[in-house]
Amino acid sequence: MAASALASRALQPSLAHHPAAAPRPRARPATAAAPRSRGRCRAVAADQRPADPAFPEGQNRRFSGAVERPEADIVVIGSGLGGLCCAGLLARYGQDVLVLESHERPGGAAHSFDIKGFNFDSGPSLFSGFQSRGPQANPLAQVLDALGQSVPCASYDSWMVYVPEGQFLSRIGPTEFLKDLETFVGADAVQEWKKLLDAVIPMSAAAMALPPLSIRGDLGILSTAAGRYAPSLLKSFINMGPQGALGATKLLRPFQEIVDSLGLKNPFVRNWIDLLCFLLAGVKSDGALSAEMVYMFAEWYKPGCLLEYPLGGTGAIIDALVSGIENFGGRIALRSHVEKILIENGRAVGVKLQSGQVVRAKKAVVSNASMWDTLDLLPPDVVPKSYEDKVKATPQCDSFMHLHLGFDVENAREDLGIHHIVVDDWNKGVDGEQNVVLISVPSVLSKDLAPPGKHILHAYTPGTEPFSLWEGMDRKSADYRRLKEERSEVMWKAVKLALGPKFSREKCDVKLVGTPLTHKRFLRRNRGTYGPAIKAGEATFPGQATPIPQLFCCGDSTFPGIGVPAVAASGAIVANTLVSVSQHSELLDAVGI
Repeated sequence: MAASALASRALQPSLAHHPAAAPRPRARPATAAAPRSRGRCRAVAADQRPADPAFPEGQNRRFSGAVERPEADIVVIGSGLGGLCCAGLLARYGQDVLVLESHERPGGAAHSFDIKGFNFDSGPSLFSGFQSRGPQANPLAQVLDALGQSVPCASYDSWMVYVPEGQFLSRIGPTEFLKDLETFVGADAVQEWKKLLDAVIPMSAAAMALPPLSIRGDLGILSTAAGRYAPSLLKSFINMGPQGALGATKLLRPFQEIVDSLGLKNPFVRNWIDLLCFLLAGVKSDGALSAEMVYMFAEWYKPGCLLEYPLGGTGAIIDALVSGIENFGGRIALRSHVEKILIENGRAVGVKLQSGQVVRAKKAVVSNASMWDTLDLLPPDVVPKSYEDKVKATPQCDSFMHLHLGFDVENAREDLGIHHIVVDDWNKGVDGEQNVVLISVPSVLSKDLAPPGKHILHAYTPGTEPFSLWEGMDRKSADYRRLKEERSEVMWKAVKLALGPKFSREKCDVKLVGTPLTHKRFLRRNRGTYGPAIKAGEATFPGQATPIPQLFCCGDSTFPGIGVPAVAASGAIVANTLVSVSQHSELLDAVGI
């Protein structure tokens, strides 16, 4: 995530109401969990899931029945990536932190789940920067580094693209994509792409000058970020020259403004930029924050760049974060659904679980739920009307259709790659209903995700499925089954295109179709949404503070927004803000940034 953008918003609004706690050593408590098994939560892909013999119904992996020791310094609601990053850093800072998760395994939208020996990802599968270290590292990598954790990855540099112009293997790097453009589009597209890279790559120095882990939401940022990294930020502007520095002033504006200023006209180049923006930020270039896209270009189109997939799936990332939390004395309570945030004397003081148990928070409550779901957890009489109105007026991205398959390797082409993007018609827009399908076959790189001789596959429509089509339907009805079959057909066709003529859906060992109702039910996402559809230049993502003292939010409903790096950064911002500047600075020194 572009750290200069993080810094620009970190003080708006200021995250107050926090104590400057002194650091203290933490020992793993005697009541801590037994050793973990794989962090794969079973739930997102199918409307009906088989019982898990490893975790019988009613048995909590860490807490049997009631939450043990129902009190902590900070209570975190939800174990998505943002919540886990927040909790991990808080534990690293010596805070007594407790994460409460509704489901039986952690991870939120990034969890993995097991069906018949096939280990599926439920959400993100496109990663980069896990192996990076230092000030310009991926925010998630910085958090893992702070927790003493690492995630082994397989590296690759391409994905298959199926667009109206044809089919080709798209490669990242400074020159490889230019060759693809020359072959499949034309010389004018090559020149425009060069022009774009020449303009945005120099800006990346400014976009990456402040490490995301240095950001906090109060005036302490003047010490941990502005003062600490001012020389590198100034140097980056000097190195850009007058023209580059002028362009860097657009980092907080829509990326389309940079594209327009360069006079880029080639239809494929414009469409490709829109596609990248939509896949990374949930909006096209007219709404994507320039800083985020500049950061992405610097990552994907620099010499020697590689994409990464975590060996063991996204569950390996969750495993690493949970291990980091527990190693520093933090706790995670699973099957602990939060029903209400408790407010006393105008302050958040804990939560009430669906079981009726009360869990107290001495210092703060942090919600990793969406802004709409967080609002539903609050007593109506304590929420300022202006805040409620703003949340309800925030536009939402649409939801998803999912297709998870387990099949024999003989049922696919021999040269199968991990990622495939299928675009039906550029004229429909990359955000058009059922126009784009993304396909991931991670067992190509991580063979342990499937039984021997088998593959797993996850196909989905990326935040383009309207919830309104499904709203109010009975999941057990014939109408629901018919609509699932109808709306999943576009994914089946895309899978056939990607896997080749040998593929047959009838030969699949596992076939799971997920809908917006699946998304809403298992991820606890309001209307199954991908997140807020906030456009740069028109509005900004909310800060982590709320109008209620001691209540904070992290995740994709807060700045810097949607995406893995962004939600990791949001969790870090809250954690940093809840400790003293000296503790924060000591952590930055310890991890070498």
